[in-house]
Amino acid sequence: MELENINKKTIEAASILVVGDAMLDRYWFGDASRISPEAPVPVVKVTRREDRLGGAANVARNSASLGSLTSLLAVIGDDEAGNVLMELLEKSNVRPCLYKDPNSTTIVKLRILARNQQMLRTDFESQV
Repeated sequence: MELENINKKTIEAASILVVGDAMLDRYWFGDASRISPEAPVPVVKVTRREDRLGGAANVARNSASLGSLTSLLAVIGDDEAGNVLMELLEKSNVRPCLYKDPNSTTIVKLRILARNQQMLRTDFESQV
């Protein structure tokens, strides 16, 4: 089917299963107005935080935003980040089909931004 021929009814009638690594994208926003006395790195004073769906969870969110019935099949950790991820999926009208593994942690990608510039990204992942 050509992309031009896909209409809203076709998308809304679709049932989509997304399978993959679900992750939580965390963003901390602030201002960097000084350099640390301990090392030559900027000090970011965090003023705002956002959590967003990442990886396969973001793909599922995008699919659901088009009106399709979307489910996500993934493994997450039995932790705070996994609970946040589940809440965000439900708010995005994605049906979560998640296995909470007590032996792993939910993947989190933390980005620290100051003055519209990404200062640092830290990845939290467990090797299973």
